[in-house]
Parts: sequence; C-alpha cells; structure tokens
Amino acid sequence: MNKKEKILALIERLEGLYPDAVCALEYGGDPWRLLVMGRLSAQCTDARVNEVCRTLFKELPDITDFANVELETLEGLIRPCGLYHTKAKSLQEAAVMVLSDFDGKIPDNMEDLVKIPGVGRKIANLLLGDLFGQPAIVADTHCIRLSGRFGLVKKGEKDPYKVELALKKVTPPEKSSDFCHRLVLFGREVCTARSPKCSGCPMQDLCVYKA
Repeated sequence: MNKKEKILALIERLEGLYPDAVCALEYGGDPWRLLVMGRLSAQCTDARVNEVCRTLFKELPDITDFANVELETLEGLIRPCGLYHTKAKSLQEAAVMVLSDFDGKIPDNMEDLVKIPGVGRKIANLLLGDLFGQPAIVADTHCIRLSGRFGLVKKGEKDPYKVELALKKVTPPEKSSDFCHRLVLFGREVCTARSPKCSGCPMQDLCVYKA
C-alpha cells in the first residue's frame, strides 16, 4: 500500500469513527476569536484554551477591545495558557495590524496571514481550512505524531513544515482540513503520545509504530 492509498484508507476509517469533523476550539464562528484561540493553544491544551476564553471574550468581546486593552490586563486574562507575556504582546499587535492593514477582517490567503504577529503556518492553515474552506494541513502535535506512526513521513520527522508538505502531496485537498481535525480526535482518544491504545486499534494494519 502506497502513501496515497494509506491516506484514503485512514480518511475513510476516521470519517466512520468521527462523522462530525469539528475544530476543538470553541470559537463560535468568529474569525478573530479563532485566531486568538489558535495563538493561545501554543504549548497549551485546547480544553484549557476553551476555558480561559470563556472569560476572555466576555471581557474583550471583539478585535477593537484587544487593540485597546492595557497589555497587563490582557496578560492577566490569558495567564493560565502559559507564555502569557509573549502571547499577549503578539495578540495586541495582531489586532492592531488586522484593523489597520486588513480593515478588521482576517485575510483569506497564506501570504497575508503569516504577516500577522503570532501567526505561523499552523494557525494560518487552521484559519484557511475552517474559515474559508480551503485545502489546509494543520501540522499540530497530533498530526506530526500520527503521521510518523502511520509511516506518512520519515521516522522521527518533527518539522511541522516538512510534515505539512509531505501530507499535501498525498491528501485529497477537499479532505485535508477535516482529516487533520479527525487526527486530533483520534490522537487524544486512541493514539496518545504516551501509552497509546494499540490493542484493538482500528488502524493497526496501517500503523508502523511499535509500542
């Protein structure tokens, strides 16, 4: 089985396991909020980000609030997500740029997205896939780990960009964003970083990982 065939098999099985491929971040359909939550998710769990943002978005409902808030106040609101000095600074700078350079709207292309402070390719792909329905590979920790375990990238590959490019070559574009969301769900429930549930795993025949 080549990599394209393996991807198709994985997609089919993951669609059966998780019919609803939804973003784990509860952003309520608001583009700016998804950018914020994507930034906060760096080295933080989605569950923690969701919890913190319930309060954050009550205090700062829209992008203009982020642009105008005192930096120390923003730091205090996002502190539980970690790296709060850096994240607060980049979020405020991002708000100012989106308002000034993009008329307050999240851009719909990679070139402009990665100009925004704090937005790298991972967040940009998340935005492109979820907001604009574009082909997108979100090479997060689950995607990287599972890509290695399924033999879709070379053993030990940890570079998000290399994983993104490798998956783009073999993943049907229209399936790519949902495929990544389903990898997150599978990576949390079954193919965990530590003590993966290999016994009874529905992907055993597609896996090259040996626990």
